[in-house]
Amino acid sequence: MPIAPITGKLRKRLWLDISCALGLGISSAYAYWYGIHLKAVQRQEEFYLKLERQKALQQ
Repeated sequence: MPIAPITGKLRKRLWLDISCALGLGISSAYAYWYGIHLKAVQRQEEFYLKLERQKALQQ
């Protein structure tokens, strides 16, 4: 008694996998960019601004 082949399941699963991967990837990228990266850049810019102000006061 042979088992019937499963047809069309790979194609449906492929679209689900691609859409989930893109959705999770994009949302993770936005979370990293706005949650971590921009805060680190702001902290770095504040440090260098403070350094420039100290140098200006010493001269």
